[in-house]
Amino acid sequence: MSLPHAILTALLEKPSSGLELTRRFDMSIGYFWSATHQQIYRELGKLEQAGFIRALPQDVPTRGQKREYEVLPAGREELVAWVAKSEDPKPLRDAFGLRLRAAAMVGTGELLAEVGRHLGLHRVQLATYQEIEKRDFGHLAGGPDGRAAERTDGRTGERAGGRSGGRADERVGGREERLQHLVLRAGIQMERFWVEWLEEAAAELRELDG
Repeated sequence: MSLPHAILTALLEKPSSGLELTRRFDMSIGYFWSATHQQIYRELGKLEQAGFIRALPQDVPTRGQKREYEVLPAGREELVAWVAKSEDPKPLRDAFGLRLRAAAMVGTGELLAEVGRHLGLHRVQLATYQEIEKRDFGHLAGGPDGRAAERTDGRTGERAGGRSGGRADERVGGREERLQHLVLRAGIQMERFWVEWLEEAAAELRELDG
């Protein structure tokens, strides 16, 4: 994924200023693509120059007023083409895993402390994502596996459509929030993987150092 497409996606969801985009990248979009405010402002200029976005008109322009941007038809077309594009998965490059491999040759040194530090960071990130899920997608999270909740009859508890001939597997939520939730679930599962793997790595290093 590229930063320009991340920005186009965010602006289609909600027209925003550069500052607002930075906050959104920090709070939600960051679970699949991170960027600094300098990178965001630089890309906004490029997207505007390319005719993909425009600054919304200001009734009374004032010095220092935030410029809000919206996506133009050409920007939407660019995003549609990018979504339809075929792209292979990117090879994994993880420097931390490589450091563990090197430690097999030169000794673990202070690596256990670094594993503990990384473990703490991933635990915090996991908790953040889970809080976002609870706050924004609580009505979709049907259980610990995060699958979308099914509509039920408020009186009988039966799944909606069970007696009326409707689809028994109908789920709450529209396309936008269900796909947003799906991406967040990927972030949650990835953080769970890192927490579990780092706990295993810490136990292994403690045994080796002992």
